[in-house]
Amino acid sequence: MTTWADAASAWATALQAAGRSPRTIRLYLCHLRKIERIAPAGPEHVTIADLRRILATEGWAPETRKSVRSALAGFFNWAHAEGLTATNPAARLDRVSVPAGVPRPTPEEIVARAIEAAAPRVRAMIMLGAYAGLRCIEIAPVHSRDWDGDGLYVTGKGGRQRYVPVVREDLRAVLRTADGYLFPGRIEGHLSAGYVGKLIGWALPEGWTAHTLRHRCATRMFAGTHDLLAVGAVLGHARPETTKRYVRLPDDFLREAVAAAA
Repeated sequence: MTTWADAASAWATALQAAGRSPRTIRLYLCHLRKIERIAPAGPEHVTIADLRRILATEGWAPETRKSVRSALAGFFNWAHAEGLTATNPAARLDRVSVPAGVPRPTPEEIVARAIEAAAPRVRAMIMLGAYAGLRCIEIAPVHSRDWDGDGLYVTGKGGRQRYVPVVREDLRAVLRTADGYLFPGRIEGHLSAGYVGKLIGWALPEGWTAHTLRHRCATRMFAGTHDLLAVGAVLGHARPETTKRYVRLPDDFLREAVAAAA
């Protein structure tokens, strides 16, 4: 009988061999531990009822529920194909729907006040989110080697790499000062993405976050270019459908549309 430890180790190796990023592998293994706590005897003892019980956890955002389902389905598809389980309890799991939501770009006056009031380190984080569209997990490891004097080389979700030009002189000036990690940790390495998100959140009024800074960046880029593909390329999106969820159409566009129908 295969233990959870052996199965998790073998699956992690398979994910690495498939080119999944270290962050994705860590996230999937974290999700896998949720089902391990319910069925400690091993993967062979997991039922679809166990999986549904996990996915029915109260308080989860739809994106979290979808991520957990993806991890559990991926694991049991692999485990069944490898002969580690006689059946695949995830085969009949319903897909998780994620509402599209409404873009919430942080207002310009709020961004300006936060940048003016923040300490230098947090100011740089806010600018990277608002003016370069970086995620917290991309802000945290910014390093001097990523800066070529004109833009940043960014490694995003799934290990996908992209190049983000930096045009604001105040942000360029900050990046020029980097010698190693821009946001070093206390002992070694860099600050965690979670802590970066907290620092940005504390610097903004309630209801505004690092993620709404990305919405601000996307909305401003689209208003200036009308090019959804270019906006998605800067944000690191694989599909235009994702980028649409970040862009709030300018009020002038909406007025013109309504006026055309009047």
